Amino acid sequence: MQPSPLIRRSAALCLAALIGGCASQTPQTLYRWNGYETQVYRYLRSEGASRDEQIAALERGMIESAARDAALPPGYLAHLGLLYLDTGRTDDALQVWEQEKTAFPESAQYIDHLIGNMHKGGS
Repeated sequence: MQPSPLIRRSAALCLAALIGGCASQTPQTLYRWNGYETQVYRYLRSEGASRDEQIAALERGMIESAARDAALPPGYLAHLGLLYLDTGRTDDALQVWEQEKTAFPESAQYIDHLIGNMHKGGS
């Protein structure tokens, strides 16, 4: 016995709605990047915004991420620390570097290297 055309049509519509519903959802990313890649590029090229403007942009990104309960990507806080260091804000640099080490323990060796250079007066 074959299902009626009405049942087949209803089943097809349900399947289409199910597939369409899955396809329309925006995938969630692991981290909230907040323009971080652009900031690093500008920093390395020494172009665009001043260090203070770059710091402000990254700090805004931190606030936005916290408001959305989203994680910052690896290196975000390390880079912010370098910017702080460039502008003489050593205490702020140390604070965000410690946060980077806590969030990403695999960064500890690099962060410790940065801290050691800072204490030696190097760059």
